[in-house]
Amino acid sequence: MLKKNRAASVIGLAAVASLTLAACSEEGGEGASNVEGLADVTGELQGEGATSQQRAMDLFATKFEETGSTLSYNASGSGSGQTQFIAGTVAFAGSDSPLKEKDGKDQVAEAKKRCDGNEAWHLPMVIGPVAVAYNLEGVDVALTPALVAEIFDGKITKWNDPKIAEVNEGVDLPEKDIKVVYRSEESGTTDNFMKFLSAAAPEQWQHEASKSFPTATGQGANGSAGVVNEVANIDGAITYVEAGFAEDKALGIAKMDFGHGPVELNNDTVGKALDSVTFKTEGHNMVVDTDALFAMDEEGAYPLVLTTYEIVCSAGYDEQTRDLVKNFLKVVLEEGQGPELEELGYIPVQGEFKDKLSAAVDAIK
Repeated sequence: MLKKNRAASVIGLAAVASLTLAACSEEGGEGASNVEGLADVTGELQGEGATSQQRAMDLFATKFEETGSTLSYNASGSGSGQTQFIAGTVAFAGSDSPLKEKDGKDQVAEAKKRCDGNEAWHLPMVIGPVAVAYNLEGVDVALTPALVAEIFDGKITKWNDPKIAEVNEGVDLPEKDIKVVYRSEESGTTDNFMKFLSAAAPEQWQHEASKSFPTATGQGANGSAGVVNEVANIDGAITYVEAGFAEDKALGIAKMDFGHGPVELNNDTVGKALDSVTFKTEGHNMVVDTDALFAMDEEGAYPLVLTTYEIVCSAGYDEQTRDLVKNFLKVVLEEGQGPELEELGYIPVQGEFKDKLSAAVDAIK
């Protein structure tokens, strides 16, 4: 399991996404939460979006219940979460990638319209490392971004390929077929994984990043749980998935050589990468510069990390919806970060990053 480390470690929440307007507005909930500054309202909050946040959301739901409110999170994928948020059927979208131009439509402009003319903010409240996970019993494998790109593009099809053997000197690689498993639905994890390949192995990976993985190689499975289940059942299979899901299934996790030798995925190496996170945007809209993150060339750093957003309206909610949204996000930041979250494979948010997220939540009007 990942172990807690750096003060600059980002992360925290998960997808939270939508609110049922059937939420009751009872005053003074019966919860036992110690979070300060919560609005005097209770109700039912429903979320939808990224599957990468699913297990964190389960934890956060138990914390939210202590305030007298409830949360139900539907892990349908980032694409669906964004769609539902823009349509106004949910209060939040949980997403592994930011809003952008999609199918000829400007999602940012559509989200602003949905927020009654106010900006939609991206709050990266959950960050977790992405593992290149495989089923190859008794074999520890190291890969480079170039090798990963060629594997997922169908150019390398055997585990004992000379290119893989070159970076795994002394390892007895089996003569087995590599069977690629990808996310079958629209996925922010897919979008980020493809962005990583484009940034770290541009010569080998020529596909434009999107939430839909190219289907020419391998087979699809639905959700993070779906891909790890599929890989666990197929000898020689490989996928990209949040580290906690891979650990739950006891899959092999490839060490990654980003140019300075193989790097193990752990809290220290992920934390070193997160220390250098920068943003494309200013103020409370916190869109991570993933191009810079994924192209990072720093010894001992593991930059293949998923920065997962809660997409919210900066203003434009009715009062009850706004208060429930803010209550939930405050509970996540103040009571959802700790050993329980670490055990799920995430990195608790700390330090200045947490302060910045708290300020953004307070600023929701």
